[in-house]
Amino acid sequence: MNASVLPTTIPDYLEQLQRSLAGADPALVQDALYDAEEYLRSELTENPGKSEAEVIAAVAGSYGAPDEVADIYRDTEVKVQSALRTPSTRPVVSQRSPFARFFGVIAEPRTYASLFYMLLALATGIFYFTWVVTGVSLSGGLAVLIIGIPFVILYFGSVRVLSLVEGRIVETMLGERMPRRPLYSTRGQPLLERIKELFTDPRTWATQLYFLLMLPLGIAYFTVAVTGLATSLALIAAPIVVLFGDFGGTLWIDEINVMDVHGLWALPLCFIAGVVLLFLTLHLARGVGYLHGQLAKHMLVKTSQYD
Repeated sequence: MNASVLPTTIPDYLEQLQRSLAGADPALVQDALYDAEEYLRSELTENPGKSEAEVIAAVAGSYGAPDEVADIYRDTEVKVQSALRTPSTRPVVSQRSPFARFFGVIAEPRTYASLFYMLLALATGIFYFTWVVTGVSLSGGLAVLIIGIPFVILYFGSVRVLSLVEGRIVETMLGERMPRRPLYSTRGQPLLERIKELFTDPRTWATQLYFLLMLPLGIAYFTVAVTGLATSLALIAAPIVVLFGDFGGTLWIDEINVMDVHGLWALPLCFIAGVVLLFLTLHLARGVGYLHGQLAKHMLVKTSQYD
């Protein structure tokens, strides 16, 4: 075990753990702090006759000192991310030709996960927007009544729960590391201080802003995804339908018979245009997935707490 002096209180232990994790992913830090506090306080509850210093000293051999726990979390995170990453026998992106990079997007699972997120975002955006607008409206309306304060506290707590849910969706579909535990809070604080922290926490308000933004973003994502897929697949299928279907050899686009204007040359051109548009849509989905993952990370994770 590390020869450094062990902390004597749980807040000191968590503070040292936070310092030891400096520079790590904020989502990882949040998970580590929550796990450590949960474990230490459960040990303290099971040993009511011991002080915090005695409990920390007793569990140091099994759970570890703060710097040891930090190293374990860093190593575990690397292993987990490596295990979750889809194995690939293809050359790395920098070694692939532009042609292979352009068309290789169709073989990447993350592409379809991002595309599905764009479609799902409309439903989640409507739900989040409705939840926030309804919650804020009722909170304001009930503020003058005695049930107003409990309702506001309950609503703000629900926002944190939904933040975790959205984080799991983002991490699963977009690949951006998000918190897997609730936000760390000092449980030794008085109840009123913890309630005050709930209202003054910038992340609480940033999360609500994120939920409001999800409606216009969800509409945009859904529209782009559906339009891109529908148009590209229609252009790809059009030549086949014209050649083998009972359409009299006509291909209408915007009330113009393309066959009359361009003849048979229109069929391969439509097919090529559809294929190119399809791959552009897939690349756009990957780009949207990456950018939205960064947006969610900055608005749903309290990074300032771990700087």
